[in-house]
Amino acid sequence: MLPALVEAGAVSLGVAYLLLAAREKILCWPAAFLSTALSVYVFWNVALLMESALNLYYMGMAVYGWRQWRRGGPSGTAPVRRWGAAAHVLAIGAILAAAALSGHLLAANTEAAWPYLDSFTTWASVLTTFMVARKILENWIYWFVIDGVSIFLYLDKGLYLYAALFTFYLVICVMGFLSWRRSLLMTAQPP
Repeated sequence: MLPALVEAGAVSLGVAYLLLAAREKILCWPAAFLSTALSVYVFWNVALLMESALNLYYMGMAVYGWRQWRRGGPSGTAPVRRWGAAAHVLAIGAILAAAALSGHLLAANTEAAWPYLDSFTTWASVLTTFMVARKILENWIYWFVIDGVSIFLYLDKGLYLYAALFTFYLVICVMGFLSWRRSLLMTAQPP
């Protein structure tokens, strides 16, 4: 019963984070911190160790985001950019190499569930979070893949609320890509 309540709390706070962030409200960061703190517990208890570690990273990013927004942070005027093919080949190669290494270590030394897929979603999320911070358009495509794989992992472990949340994230990925693409096209055209 307790794990289900913790999962429900984490998902509810995750939705609150998205809604508050979309409205640029600073309270999104405490919601993100609490959501990810609860997620660390949930994922650890179902042996998705890399997902648990990823949420520790997100907790740190929530603190960073809170501090940036309290100080005024970036002006938000940075334009959406694109990476060339070489950058994507390097990024995907780095993700696959890191996932292979940590997946092997997890498979050999732990009882981790789905060690390679769990590692893939973790390392891809770390890199893609960087892409979001740099306003790289293609981050939304990466998130779409990551979220789709995550849905499989969550369904396999009986984490139905997380699976529903990540299904919601898939919709946001499409909307985010279209919105950022529109922004990119507007800045590329002369006034």
